[in-house]
Amino acid sequence: MNLFRAEAERLAARRFVQLMVALLALAFVVTAGTTIAGSHQPSPAELAAAQKQAADDRRSLELEHDWCLARQRGEHPRDNDDYLPSDCSEVDPALRDRLPVAADYLSGVFTFTRQAEPLLYFLVAFLVLFGFLVGASAIGADLNSGGVVNLLLWRPRRMTVLGTKLGTLLGAVLALSLLASAAYLVTFWVIAQLAGHPGPTNPAFWGELGAIWGRGLVLVLLATAIGFAVATMGRHTSAALGAVAAYLVVWELGGRIVLEIVEVARPDQLMLTSYIWAWLTGKVELWDDSACTDLLSSYCDGLYVLTWRPALAVLLSLTAGLTVAAFALFRRRDLT
Repeated sequence: MNLFRAEAERLAARRFVQLMVALLALAFVVTAGTTIAGSHQPSPAELAAAQKQAADDRRSLELEHDWCLARQRGEHPRDNDDYLPSDCSEVDPALRDRLPVAADYLSGVFTFTRQAEPLLYFLVAFLVLFGFLVGASAIGADLNSGGVVNLLLWRPRRMTVLGTKLGTLLGAVLALSLLASAAYLVTFWVIAQLAGHPGPTNPAFWGELGAIWGRGLVLVLLATAIGFAVATMGRHTSAALGAVAAYLVVWELGGRIVLEIVEVARPDQLMLTSYIWAWLTGKVELWDDSACTDLLSSYCDGLYVLTWRPALAVLLSLTAGLTVAAFALFRRRDLT
């Protein structure tokens, strides 16, 4: 019998996996039902009013920029109540990430372009949890119950068996994530068409949404591999759960407090959650309090940016390190 097929059947037959899939479907149904219940298709009058408000706000932004340029040319005197910046590019509508649109002024209406990203982040968070728990239980339960020993009697190659289990697990989680995310986004697109408002879509919007989706899938696979590796080293599913809980309490909470007390520069760079969020969103802006300790300075800029490239390097290094350690330990461990 093929080892991959046997592992896939064992994984699908696990009650915990079936429970997690059922919870995923339940969360899907609840989110979709809540969205439908709290939305309605806007009337022509609502759309017209929203479009007018958006046009007025865009015009206000243009007038503000024109006034700033005129002031720089000396055509208007500076007013004490004038809060326009010295650099007019800061209020240039053409340089804004987005301009006001009608969807911004529709109340009680589900708008796909405004809410697709938060909904996708919610799905990715659930899939990350799903992958980590399933990854930990897939190997932890077998090690604890003796299932791996029985499997090695049939196929006495430890690295092959463990590698097949990990490969099958990653393939199954990826397939489920692809199907779930595609069905999820299509469902909310249909809801927007029938009981809401699609909003303005363009290639840039779909490109950004696709980038989040792709980064989210990578994060799900990394979380699955980490759960698998930690449970392999701890020989139990609870080892992975305990390791995550200990890290969050000891380092993310306790360590952060200690670092702030001793005024370590840029403590967020030492936190794994910062890199997870930077990878998922593309970049994250952080603030360094230690950069603003000089009271004699009238200006302080403690803002710094963490981008997806170093974030991916950290996440890949962590996953690879744990996986290699798990395989090395499994190779020498007494499983009886």
